[in-house]
Amino acid sequence: MSKQKLIKQLQSKNPQLDQSEIEKIINIFSENTHNILKDGNSLEIRGFGRWFSKILKENFKARNPSTNELIYKPERVKIRFRASKKLKKLINE
Repeated sequence: MSKQKLIKQLQSKNPQLDQSEIEKIINIFSENTHNILKDGNSLEIRGFGRWFSKILKENFKARNPSTNELIYKPERVKIRFRASKKLKKLINE
């Protein structure tokens, strides 16, 4: 779902809010999520899921599959999402 579709859907369910207010709320949420994950903390929304960062170790023995050449992969951070039991149940119904 795109951001514009999300705004339209939220606006149809909440007619008292105008489009700019909804867009501002979504931007604040995404900025705060970005800052929390950038600091290395996790974010949990009960009933929805949890975002957390995982540090992937550096790898000296990685290979480029097309040339079979050894390459170095530095340490990096990967963002993961784990859905809650409630969300999994809703999806699998």
